[in-house]
Amino acid sequence: MIKSMTGFGRSEYTDDKRVITVEIKSVNHRYCDISVRMPRRYSFAEEKIKSTVKETVRRGKIEVSIMVENTADDDVNIKLNTAIARQYVDSLNELKSALGMDDPIRLEYIASMPDVLKSVPDVEDEEEITRLLCGAVSDAVKRHDEMRRTEGEKLSEDILMRGSMIAGLVKEIEARSPETVNEYAEKLKARITEMIGGSIVATEERILLEAAVFADKVNVTEETVRLASHIQQLESIITNSSQPDGKKLDFLVQEMNREANTILSKANDMKLSAEAIELKTEIEKIREQIQNIE
Repeated sequence: MIKSMTGFGRSEYTDDKRVITVEIKSVNHRYCDISVRMPRRYSFAEEKIKSTVKETVRRGKIEVSIMVENTADDDVNIKLNTAIARQYVDSLNELKSALGMDDPIRLEYIASMPDVLKSVPDVEDEEEITRLLCGAVSDAVKRHDEMRRTEGEKLSEDILMRGSMIAGLVKEIEARSPETVNEYAEKLKARITEMIGGSIVATEERILLEAAVFADKVNVTEETVRLASHIQQLESIITNSSQPDGKKLDFLVQEMNREANTILSKANDMKLSAEAIELKTEIEKIREQIQNIE
């Protein structure tokens, strides 16, 4: 199934100790580029989180944002650094003596000094936390994937519609191309007749030769046959896709564009040129849509 690389998913996990909120958003990218933002204390789980995302998302620039609100009362411990507190007291007493002051050193002042009292997060079970984080991420990935599937369906419909339009244009070009050869031969015949006064018996063979050379120069059979084949492949991939096919589709559209350029370069007729330009326009629209397919 065709999936878009653009999507958003959100999930929330709650227990008696914490609330975990996960948001995932992605945009198109050539490769799979995953970045994770979360509290530093849980950085040990980053690789597991990336692996969880990669199980479903194969391509795109993915941003995973994780917020953890700890609700338990025993989540943080206060640690006293007695050695640093003594150094502060000794330094302040030395300062008092040097300045000849006799002010008392108050406890609350010492306690407010840096590193005397520190709040330290409670030690948590890393394996358990990793399991909870990955579970919340997995739920967000599912919602993210649902959005990508929905958008992928819309992209598929548009690409198939434009593929059908291109197939119609290819048939019109195939029908028009031989007509341009006949018209060229008639114009050449009329021009020579005008120049030599109506006697064209001696030049009939020359006209046929010129028309044959012209026909060879403007022949687009190879290009239209390949284009028709590419369109069939495009429709087959879109309809039967079971894996990320964005890069394959991108290559296919490049080939289609190359054939359209060749047809346009061979076109020497206004109608044929207009059809070739419309062909290129529709292929370009497909290319833009494919840029967002995984």
